[in-house]
Amino acid sequence: MQVQQGVRHPDDPEPVESTKVVAARMLAGVGAALSVFVGGAVPAVIALMLARQAEADIRASEGFLLGASRLPGIRRTAWTAIGVAGAVVVAALLLWVLAMARASGQAPYGGDVA
Repeated sequence: MQVQQGVRHPDDPEPVESTKVVAARMLAGVGAALSVFVGGAVPAVIALMLARQAEADIRASEGFLLGASRLPGIRRTAWTAIGVAGAVVVAALLLWVLAMARASGQAPYGGDVA
């Protein structure tokens, strides 16, 4: 019996998009939306972990799971969210240090306390 290349068996399942890719895409979007509030770093990190798992699942599925072409965009979005959250933290620390430096020459209490 010869098997033809490119012809699927009728009992083979239809190729579907990986649910991990869908979840990673949603988490990366949430992370990007919340990155200004620093809370976006958590969903972005989870999106990166799901993207790695999805890539392994897609490779192991031998063509029955789709979505590998979306993984680079998901990773870019997640890393952008982490970068923005990191920049917000650095800016907040810088403002805090500047405020502490300005207040260093002043009396810790009012001028009338001995």
